[in-house]
Amino acid sequence: DRFRRSEMSLSPRSKSRGGKKRFELSEEQRQELKEAFDLFDTEKTGTIDYHELKVAMRALGFDVRKAEVLQLIKEYDRDDSGRIEYDDFLEIMTKKYAERDPSEEILKAFKLFDDDNTGKITLKNLRKIARDLGENLSDDELKAMIDEFDKDQDGSINEDEFLNIMRQTSIY
Repeated sequence: DRFRRSEMSLSPRSKSRGGKKRFELSEEQRQELKEAFDLFDTEKTGTIDYHELKVAMRALGFDVRKAEVLQLIKEYDRDDSGRIEYDDFLEIMTKKYAERDPSEEILKAFKLFDDDNTGKITLKNLRKIARDLGENLSDDELKAMIDEFDKDQDGSINEDEFLNIMRQTSIY
């Protein structure tokens, strides 16, 4: 819990309706999207244009290409103004979140921890992260975190062990 970060909280929530699973944004995701929309709606018109949409989507962690963003504007711009409204943005982003692969997202998070690209999260990695987050944890506390999930007992956390940790939480 100490290392929970906003970008790791992008958990899909599915509601079962008539046997079909429907993706639903968490309240935190809705708030994040509203803040992003408001930030990029620079003229405060309640709409964003192609460029603002592209920057907002990238800021939210989606690697979108120009052609995809132009297609979205074309699809959602009902009055040919070259702009979309917040409800359209919310619909677009809900679909984007629903399409995210949780394992891929977890492995992106793993790479943030594994800043020296060894394929393992070591005591050194955890120490740096704790320091960066302003957490004052002793080496013994950090070692205990590793030991709790270190199934192969090599003193570090590999990708599989990290995937298991993250799947046990409510984050993913």
